Amino acid sequence: MKLVIIEPLGVEKEKLLGMAEDALKDSVEIVYYDTKTTDIKELIERGKDADIILVANNPLNAEVINGCKKLKYLDVAFTGIDHIAMDACRANHVVVSNCAGYSTAAVADLVFGMLISLYRNIAACDQAVRNGGTKDGLIGCELENKKFGVVGTGAIGMRVAQIARAFGCEVLAYSRTRKAADGIKYVSLEELMGESDIISLHVPSNAETKGMISREKIALMKPSAVLINLARGPVLDSQALADALNAGQIAGACIDVFEAEPPIAMDHPLVTAKNTVLTPHVAFASKEAMVKRAVIAFENIVQYQKGTPQNVM
Repeated sequence: MKLVIIEPLGVEKEKLLGMAEDALKDSVEIVYYDTKTTDIKELIERGKDADIILVANNPLNAEVINGCKKLKYLDVAFTGIDHIAMDACRANHVVVSNCAGYSTAAVADLVFGMLISLYRNIAACDQAVRNGGTKDGLIGCELENKKFGVVGTGAIGMRVAQIARAFGCEVLAYSRTRKAADGIKYVSLEELMGESDIISLHVPSNAETKGMISREKIALMKPSAVLINLARGPVLDSQALADALNAGQIAGACIDVFEAEPPIAMDHPLVTAKNTVLTPHVAFASKEAMVKRAVIAFENIVQYQKGTPQNVM
């Protein structure tokens, strides 16, 4: 059986291959590629003889899936699978697993890192010191006693809610599936958008959530409110958000994800929008998270080989 690790996984090559050998022993032949590519022909060439492909967030479209004739199992070292041609996988009887849970701590950490940076004007304060300035015009806000809205209460959303409570926030939540949790009040999406001082999005990208945070939903927000998106770009109308920011209809935004993977176009509406903190889809990418997901990815393969596949999508 042949395993192709079709792109680098954020762990040093020697360490990653050592982890693979420890988990899989001699059960597979491992081929590792330490470069990313989006070239369809190159991806097919890499995967054409693979029984198992291990991929992170590199897009694999239907042409690639159909071109990998021997593929039986696709191990996605990522939480979301919107970059995978799932219809083609099903048509070719390819089992697909993801690695949910590896980035829960990393994403939640960055939510508050970005929020505090925005609330306390950290980038501007840094520049003020370097330019001989003072705190004038840079007085920020506290999280304590703010209403913190969490949209989507999966593992990441719940961790964000717990941290928000630790900061002294009142937590409102909206989710398709409700969970019993102390200190979290479930409300409608409209009520959450209208009542929250801070709104953090934690939903997957699918047909149901695409455009979920629309111009109409953004219009419900308080002028003092901040919107955070570390989930998926398509759940949010970026142009509507930029318009609201530039018009002073809301106070700020923290955005890590966009409609396409960075680098984004310099004419993207959020690049020049006021009061934003932008990061290049880095929320999941801590050193610790990369190791966690490799552990899950190799255990996925172990379980698949046993005939008890886990994390199946």
